[in-house]
Amino acid sequence: MTQSIVIQVGQCGNQIGCRFWDLALKEHASVNRKGIYDDALKSFFRNEGGDENRKTIADLKARAILIDMEEGVVNEIMKGKLRNVFDRRQLITDVSGSGNNWAVGHMVYGQQHRESILENVRKEAESCDSLQCFFILHSMGGGTGSGLGTSVLRLVAEEYPDVYRFVTAVYPSFDDDVITSPYNTMLATNQLTNYANCVLPIENQCLTNIIERHAKMNKQSEKKTGKPFDNMNDIVANLLLNLTSSSRFEGSLNVDLNEITMNLVPFPKLHYILSSMAPIYSTKGIGPRRLDEIFTDAFTSLNHLVDCDPLRNLYLASGLLIRGNVQLSDVRRNIEKLQMKCKFVPWNKDGWKIGLCSVAPVDHRYSLLSLSNNTCIAHIHHYTDHGEMSINEFDLANESLKSLIEEYDDLNTRQWIVPERLKIVL
Repeated sequence: MTQSIVIQVGQCGNQIGCRFWDLALKEHASVNRKGIYDDALKSFFRNEGGDENRKTIADLKARAILIDMEEGVVNEIMKGKLRNVFDRRQLITDVSGSGNNWAVGHMVYGQQHRESILENVRKEAESCDSLQCFFILHSMGGGTGSGLGTSVLRLVAEEYPDVYRFVTAVYPSFDDDVITSPYNTMLATNQLTNYANCVLPIENQCLTNIIERHAKMNKQSEKKTGKPFDNMNDIVANLLLNLTSSSRFEGSLNVDLNEITMNLVPFPKLHYILSSMAPIYSTKGIGPRRLDEIFTDAFTSLNHLVDCDPLRNLYLASGLLIRGNVQLSDVRRNIEKLQMKCKFVPWNKDGWKIGLCSVAPVDHRYSLLSLSNNTCIAHIHHYTDHGEMSINEFDLANESLKSLIEEYDDLNTRQWIVPERLKIVL
C-alpha cells in the first residue's frame, strides 16, 4: 500500500488536523482490535520501535508536519491527548504570527523556514515505502494559513513534482472580521491554481450553517463541552477520512487517490472539487438514513461545503465514494436517477467515478462522499441571477480597479518639481 503525509499549517489547519488524527485513530481502533500494525495504519502512521516480523504496535506516530507561526495551538496539541502521536521534531513554530498578512507568511516566513520545512518533509518522505500524496490543510483568510500554507505547497511541488498534492482550503465567512482576508484569499488562490493537483474548497459559513441547522433539528443548542470549532472541524476531518478510506481499507471497488485527479480533473487548472457528504454530521439525535436517502441528501445544496447548487450548473465529472456494505447495483440504480438531474458536458456524459470501501465510518452503516467538478465553483451565478447583471461587469470592475491603483501608484512614485515662484511665496 501507499503512504501519505499530512502538512497542517496555521491555527485552522492544525485544529482540523488534530480532529482528523483523533477520529482516524478511533476509526482504525474499531476495526483493528488485535493491535496489529497493518497496511491500513501504515498508510498514515509510522510504528517506531515495533517488531517488523510480528507487526505489533509499539509507538504510533502520525505522518504529519505541524507548522504555525504562533505557538498556542501547537503547544495545546502537544499537551493534549494526542501528544504522543506527534514527534516534537515534526513541529515548526515561531512566536510573532503573520499579522493576517499573506506576504508575511509567504515571503518572509516562507523563506525563513524554508530549509527546516524541506528537512522535515524529507524525513517523513524517507520513512514511506511508497509516498503517493501530500495533504495540505490551511485556511485562506489568515496570514500563516494563506501565506505560509501556499509557500509549503509550492515547495513540495518543486521538490516532489510526482507526488500528488491535495489541498483542503477553508475560505472565510462573508462576515469575517479580518479586513485583509479578501486580499489573502485572492493571493492564496492564485498559488493553489498553479501548484495544487486537487483543491477541496470549504466555506466557513457553510460549516456554521450546517452546525446550526442540525442543532435546530435536534431541538438543542450546540454543545459547549468541546473546544471552539470542534464540531465544524469534525465535518472537515470526516471529509478527509472518507476521501482516504480506500487508501486505508479494503473494498470491492477501491479508488486510489491518483484516480480522483485523473478522473475528475479534465484540465490541469480546473482542479477545484466541490464536496458534499451524507451523513454530513454525526449526532446521536439523528437516526440512520436509508441508502437511497443518503444519495438524495448528498446532492442537495444544504449538504455541500461550498454555498452553491451544482444541479443548476454544468458537471465536468463526478465521483461517488461510498463506504459500508453497499452493492454496486444499488449505486448504479441511484446514478440513473441522478443522471436525470445532473447536466454533464457533452464529451463526458457518463463521467461518474465510483469507489466502494467495505469499512463504514464509526457508528454508521454506510456513508457517501460526493466529489464534483462543476462550473458553479466560480460563484458567478450569485450575481448574474439578479436583474440585468452581466458577466462583463466583472471585467469592467477589474479594469477600473487596475486603473485606480495605477493612478495612486503614479502619484506615489512621481518626482515632484515645485515652481520657483511658489517657493518664494512659501
